[in-house]
Order: sequence, then structure tokens, then C-alpha cells
Amino acid sequence: MQLAVKAGTLYFALVFAAGFILGTIRTLWVVPRLGTRWAEVLEAPFMVLISFLAAHWVVRRLSLPPVPRLQLSVGLVGLICMLLAEFTLAVWIRGLALRDYWSQRDPLATGVYFVALALFALMPVFIRNQAQ
Repeated sequence: MQLAVKAGTLYFALVFAAGFILGTIRTLWVVPRLGTRWAEVLEAPFMVLISFLAAHWVVRRLSLPPVPRLQLSVGLVGLICMLLAEFTLAVWIRGLALRDYWSQRDPLATGVYFVALALFALMPVFIRNQAQ
């Protein structure tokens, strides 16, 4: 379990840092040109690619054994950290309650966001299965 927490936290940190940079670019340059919906939809494939690269690096760097339960645990730890960070920042930076945050989101962008989060959570499993 300790390995899952360590790997999941590292995985989260790598993806969150990249997402923070992409989110800044999205907010400052893409949203004014394309709107929030399309900026978020266009950002998602980049975040999935970053998730793939980060999961690949973490799995290799920490030499995670090919145990599906461990791999899924890494993804779930990363997902929990990601959700906590995103919701904390949404509430703190925007000054919104979570209910208001969700009610203001675009349905299409939210659907894409959920798919990207699911792929983020499962990516360590995909990486390890690919390597076997």
C-alpha cells in the first residue's frame, strides 16, 4: 500500500503540474479566442497524453510489479489527489461552492473531463499491461 501511495502521489504531482501550466495557457490565450467549452475540450487530449507519459515514467521509475490491484491503486490514489486539488483550487481561487462550480460547467466539457479523469485513473494499468 505504501508503494501505491508513493507512486500515486508522484503520478498526480506530475500530471497536476503539467495541467497547471496547460490550464494557464488555456485560460489566458485559448479561452478568449475559442470560449471555455472548446478550450477545455481541446486541452483534454493533451492531458490524456501527459497522463500516459507520467504513468509510463512512474511505472518504470518505481519498477512497479505487474499486479493489477497495485496498478489500479496507483491510479486511484492519483485520482483522489487530483480531485482534492482541483476542488480545493476551484473553491479557493474562484470563491465558489462546489455546487456552483458544477452548475457553471459546460455539459460537453464536463463529459470530456470525466472521460479524461477515468483514463487518468486507469492509465497505470494500461501502461503495465502494455509492457507485459
